[in-house]
Order: sequence, then C-alpha cells, then structure tokens
Amino acid sequence: MKNILKKTMLILLIIFMVIQFFRPTKNLAFAASINNITTQYSVPNDVQAILKTSCYDCHSNNTKYPWYNNIQPVAWYLKNHVDEGKKEINFDEFASYSPRRQYKKFREINQQLEENEMPMGSYTLIHSNAKLNREQKIKVYTWVNEMMDTMKVRYPIDSLERIKKA
Repeated sequence: MKNILKKTMLILLIIFMVIQFFRPTKNLAFAASINNITTQYSVPNDVQAILKTSCYDCHSNNTKYPWYNNIQPVAWYLKNHVDEGKKEINFDEFASYSPRRQYKKFREINQQLEENEMPMGSYTLIHSNAKLNREQKIKVYTWVNEMMDTMKVRYPIDSLERIKKA
C-alpha cells in the first residue's frame, strides 16, 4: 500500500512538472484598440478608473497577471476566465458592437451591479481594491444610464431593443 502511494505521488509530481511547459497565450495587447469604449462614448475619469480597476482584467484586451499565473494549471483556469469575460463584454472592442448589442451590454452592466455579481467574488478575494462600494456603483450606474439615454436619442428604439408584439 505504501509503495502504491509513493508511485502515485511520483507520477503526480512528474505530471505537475511536465504541464509547467504548456502555457496558454496571455491576453496582452501592445497597442490601444481603436474600438475601445472611449472612442465612441464619453467616459468620465472616475468611471474609467473604476472600470480599469474592477473590470478590465477580464473584460479587455489587456490583463494584468498575478505572479501565480506562472503556475499550471492556474494559468489555464485564468485564461478560461478571461476568455469567458471577454466573450460577455470587451471594453476594448465595445465600439465594434452593433448599437443593439451595446445597449444590451449597458443594461447588463447595471443588472450585474444591482445583483452584486460583478466583479466576481473569486476576483475580489485576491483583488480587494476591485470591490465596488456603493458610491462607485452609483457612479457607474449613472454613467450607464446616461449612455443608454444618449443611444435612445441617437437611434430608433426598435434598433436598440426587440419590441415585443402583443
């Protein structure tokens, strides 16, 4: 029994060492995106600071990686997390979205804030400065509503929302 345990531990150690050589591609852009949200919408400095601190690591083309990203399988987990986040909303590609998708994403930002779902608890556990206080949520919420109102003036409502037929 003791011999089997030793062999198992040795095999696991070898596997752990081997997987260190398989690294996922990092989410690092070397230039500012022409489709960044700020190219289409006015983002106040305080709101931009909140977005960069609390959202951009998972929702942009530039992730600031922690030291533990150099250990597998953690890097794979983080890559998957960032890929999923960017699929939901990518602030560096926001201006390339259709007006309907932009409007929907603005609405979803407010929903996430109201339901305290973003930033995720697993992220704020390590990045405590990313936790949003009430004042920060209000700033983002107010800005999002202003952007949605701007869109309503700029575009016909049926191009922003699917109108339900009675």
